Amino acid sequence: MPVYDYKCREHGLFNTLATMADSAKPVECPTCKVLSPRVIVLPPEIVALNAADRAAQDRNEKSRHEPVFSTADRRAHDKEHSRACGCGSPKPGKSMLFYTADGKKMFPSMRPWMISH
Repeated sequence: MPVYDYKCREHGLFNTLATMADSAKPVECPTCKVLSPRVIVLPPEIVALNAADRAAQDRNEKSRHEPVFSTADRRAHDKEHSRACGCGSPKPGKSMLFYTADGKKMFPSMRPWMISH
């Protein structure tokens, strides 16, 4: 049987074993015997995520279960690439490459894992 979390108004959180069929039903608080509803407790790191990180995590989770496969038809359809596609096709406009004071190359926001050629 799984362990579920419940919250008593007076005594706070407690957990108890329950069958999956009874998981939505309130349970008596072990201290005061008042019926307490089930709650879903999220870890603080999930609650504190900013919107961009949460969106990235959702995208990663979606791609895990619904991967997009590269096919000849898809590549033919996607001839027009966005600026952030990363396919290596030349992009019109100013290059993002610049040199630091000590002569090292820097590519801000392009491919941070690439140090230099």
